[in-house]
Amino acid sequence: MISSKMLELGKKSSVIREIFEYGLKRKAEIGAENVYDFSLGNPSVPAPAKVTEVMKKLIDETPAEVLHGYTSAPGDVKVRTAIAENIKAKFGVDASLANIYMTCGAAASLTITLNAIVEEGDEVIAFAPFFPEYRVFVEQAGAKLVVVSNKTEDLQLDFDAIEKAITPNTKAVIINSPNNPSGVIVPEEDIKKLCQLLKSKQSEYGKEIFLISDEPYRELVFTGEKVAYIPCYYDNAIVCYSYSKALSLPGERIGYIFVAPTVKDSGDVFAAICGSGRALGYVCAPSLMQYTIAQCLNDTADVSIYEKNRNLLYDALTEIGYTVIKPDGAFYMFVKSLEEDANAFYERAKKFDLLIVPSDSFGVPGFVRISYCVDTSLIERSLPAFKSLYEDYQK
Repeated sequence: MISSKMLELGKKSSVIREIFEYGLKRKAEIGAENVYDFSLGNPSVPAPAKVTEVMKKLIDETPAEVLHGYTSAPGDVKVRTAIAENIKAKFGVDASLANIYMTCGAAASLTITLNAIVEEGDEVIAFAPFFPEYRVFVEQAGAKLVVVSNKTEDLQLDFDAIEKAITPNTKAVIINSPNNPSGVIVPEEDIKKLCQLLKSKQSEYGKEIFLISDEPYRELVFTGEKVAYIPCYYDNAIVCYSYSKALSLPGERIGYIFVAPTVKDSGDVFAAICGSGRALGYVCAPSLMQYTIAQCLNDTADVSIYEKNRNLLYDALTEIGYTVIKPDGAFYMFVKSLEEDANAFYERAKKFDLLIVPSDSFGVPGFVRISYCVDTSLIERSLPAFKSLYEDYQK
């Protein structure tokens, strides 16, 4: 009667969402102030004031049939042109509206892109730790997800493992920097090395390998580390971008796909993107949000608050005795579990009303993710609980 595959997905939500829902119930029982919920990557910093101002002005001054009407299926022409010009100005990469497809955030961008480029039997490589929904997106598109674990000590790329994982069936590689769940940024030199490896494999196998850059956290950087822009280093590059984190607009669902003009047969690839969007029903992204972000392309939320939270949490946890991978960006922290089984560690943390996400769903064992995109006072209140959890393991 119905799709067993979709039924399974519908009945089993992501681990992150399950923990978040548990947190809602627990807050109702003992009070929100007594639950230390670090489960969800929901920006706690308000959107820039300009975003609200632009939206109000658009609502007041734009004819309703334009403001709330359909745009072109790939997105409004002026909006796509503005984004293309912004890409050229920021990164020196040639771009035009013919390379831009507006989407409902990065999830839609990835889903559309994967359905456009993969066929049955293709393989897509992701580097662990990775966002768990990559597996859902890749498998639904008909491909196989191949997981390559990063180096344990710093979660950076392991090139020996990557080279072994690339086969004649490899259609794409997904890179996510700054990374969810670790906050790690891949250094520019490693990006160059990865691109050179992929170029070599393309020549060896006589086929194109796409490098998909998943970029919702590009602007959330706390160090001087450069976030490499993939189309500057690799021809067959596709960027999946979202304004959810940079502008603190996750619920508004707005982003885009950029097919680099250097992609082989880029016109056909973009046409496949359009066809995929059509087949999936991802056409005409929300018009109000398209018009809004077109006027806010160089704005970001106040990232300094996330940096403050990072420093507070990192210093406190390491002082207690935890082993922490210090994040360079995003708003996530990867902490070594105090026992091999991260799920058991998570369950034990719940005794202290600490809600942290075990790492197994991110493709690696033995860690937990802490989302510190929360009010700073929550972090301050949680520190005694983290200390009690640590001491509980020392008994």
